[in-house]
Amino acid sequence: MKHSSIRELFDYWNARRDRRPAPERTDIEPGAIRRVLADTFILSFDPRAGHPFRIAGTRVCALFGRELKGYAFLDLWSADSRSDVRTLVAIVAEETVGVVASVAGAGLGHASLGLELLLLPLSHHGRSDARVLGALGPSEPPVWIGRGTLRDLTVGTHRYVGATVDHARSAVPHPGRILGRLRHGFVVYDGGQS
Repeated sequence: MKHSSIRELFDYWNARRDRRPAPERTDIEPGAIRRVLADTFILSFDPRAGHPFRIAGTRVCALFGRELKGYAFLDLWSADSRSDVRTLVAIVAEETVGVVASVAGAGLGHASLGLELLLLPLSHHGRSDARVLGALGPSEPPVWIGRGTLRDLTVGTHRYVGATVDHARSAVPHPGRILGRLRHGFVVYDGGQS
């Protein structure tokens, strides 16, 4: 995690979840993350509606030149990346694991902008597939902000973060025990190269 807002939001989320896979939505206090609030957002996990924004911080909205509340998160992405992002959001919500990813976006009449994206699961009334907490921060503040808009985001490299990943890394193997996580009837082993 390179962007300071991304690190701060992840650390706060991680502390609020304690030993749970994800914190409850009501555990997130906006005042506690006021320094990074402008870079954060919350999505509804609603695949048919493209995961609409429930709330979006001012800097996130400024990157796209409009208020994003109610707007479909998937509509921000290029056609080539939309399927990958749909899958990442589903993994975050259904597997209760976070993801951090590199992102690039095209600005109108401006050079491409590098960003970092964080997506984290939030429980809502005991369900981890209802809300997603996120942050989006540019690598460098764009000089065109307020005069242009970002469009056609593309997702780059990503890695998973959070409870499931932490547990797998800290597991101590026992003789005869298979190390891995059971997901949808398959044993998933962490490691390898992507």
